[in-house]
Parts: sequence; C-alpha cells; structure tokens
Amino acid sequence: MKHIEFLLEEPSAEVALNNVLPKILYPKIFGRDFTYKIHSFNNKQKLIEKLPGLLKGYRRWIPQDYKIVILIDEDRENCIDLKKKIISIVTHAGLSSDVIVRIVIEELEAWFFGDITALMKAYPRIPDISNRAAYRDPDTIKGGTWEKLEKVLQHKGYYSTGISKIKVARDISSFMNPNSNRSHSFGVFVSGIKNII
Repeated sequence: MKHIEFLLEEPSAEVALNNVLPKILYPKIFGRDFTYKIHSFNNKQKLIEKLPGLLKGYRRWIPQDYKIVILIDEDRENCIDLKKKIISIVTHAGLSSDVIVRIVIEELEAWFFGDITALMKAYPRIPDISNRAAYRDPDTIKGGTWEKLEKVLQHKGYYSTGISKIKVARDISSFMNPNSNRSHSFGVFVSGIKNII
C-alpha cells in the first residue's frame, strides 16, 4: 500500500483537494492500493511554524512507501525563496527523500481560474473569460486571485456580501478536470502526485 500525507495551509485547499485528488489518483485509489490523508492548518504562518515539529514526528514513524506533500500559497512572496525556506525545514528534519514541496502561484483561486469550464459549471451566469487577457494565464493574474474571483462572481450576482472561500472551493473543484487546467502551478502539482504513484 502507498499513502500520501498532505500538509496544507487552509481548509479551502482541503475541500478542493478532496474533490480533485480522486480524479488524479483514479483508478489507483479505488483499487484500494493507495490512500491519502489531508491536514490543514488554517493559515500559512501556522503551517510554517508547525512544520519542523511535524516533520520530525513523521521521521520517527513514516514507512518507506509513504510520502508527504506540502502545498503552500505563494501569496506574492518570492516563489524561489519560499520554496527554499520550506525545503530547508524539510532537510533539517531529515526527510528530504520523503517530501514533495509544491507552491501555488499565487493562491488557490488561480487553480480555479485555470479551469474556466469548471467555474462556468459551478456558476452558470459566468461567461467564458478564458480568452480575456487578464485571465489567459491564471498564475499571473494581477491584484490577487482571491479578490479577482470575488469580483467576477459578484459582477454576475453571486455572493453580494462576500464569497465563502470554502463553499467556492467546493463548488468549483467538484467540476475541475485535472488534465485540462491552464495553471502551470496546478500542472506541476499534478505531475508531482503522478510521479509518486
């Protein structure tokens, strides 16, 4: 049996992965030879603070066929510096060969903009914006992907008092197709998972 432990910074990412991972892992996961568990830590800083202790704990018991995936938002930080920081924590814990670090550019919502079809299915009043310059490359959306997604949804009459990140993550991710997402960081995440299995 193989198993992946996912360490995430927020509950909305957990909700999204619970919908997306079976599509990436299928048919492995349904063949009962693959399992996973998701742990979210409410915010990025909390995850980073807890990582050293968590990883040292894993080192004491983790079997050879287990892997750990750390998924964290870039949040307008320098992507390379952030990844180096996380890898340094991993290396110090002595788990380099057991851990994969993936950075979401810039935030989880970029992955939703990467699959406009899923966005349109979840929220039918949203038009096809995939060819508009502002949304063509979801990893380079300016002004914050969370803020942009809220603006797009509110413009069409959804969430007039503000979006619920967890509900939006659940709604959109349930329709996402991992094989056709235009977000490069999502593609890197998917290829990392496929390489494990």
